[in-house]
Amino acid sequence: MGPIAGDNHREIIFPIVSPDPKTNKNVKFLKYPIYVGANRGRGQINPDGQKTNNNLVTATTTGQITNVVKNEKGNATISISDKEGKIINQEIPQGLDIVVSEGKIVKLDQPLTRDPNVGGFGQTETEIVLQDPLRIVGYVIFAFTVIVCQLLLVFKKKQFEKVQAAEMNF
Repeated sequence: MGPIAGDNHREIIFPIVSPDPKTNKNVKFLKYPIYVGANRGRGQINPDGQKTNNNLVTATTTGQITNVVKNEKGNATISISDKEGKIINQEIPQGLDIVVSEGKIVKLDQPLTRDPNVGGFGQTETEIVLQDPLRIVGYVIFAFTVIVCQLLLVFKKKQFEKVQAAEMNF
């Protein structure tokens, strides 16, 4: 399951202690699925009453968007001109995807950003491969042996070609 285009996908790293097949005979060197779910704190409100960047941001008034400015911190300011010509600035927190542009007419409570809560609880699944370290060492030794053999064959072929060229030029 990959991130949705435009999704501000963050990863959570879980340390996993794998079982040792030498001590537990029920464990085999195979692929094992892992199912992970995490509450990502969706829909929270900061102590000062402002919404976090896990909430959908909606227009506070009806009017036309006159300006969309992103600052260096990643936050954005959307300026909306209402019916009386008064300009109302709305702050958009960092990490939200803005779905409106300059010149667009918005209504009260119309979404200005994509809803970051779409996509459920935050579950994902993946696989880990429990691998014997001796198998990896064996593979490295095998690959090294094959490379050396290939090189020796190439060198022997070059030597043989030199002998053939020398026999032709007597």
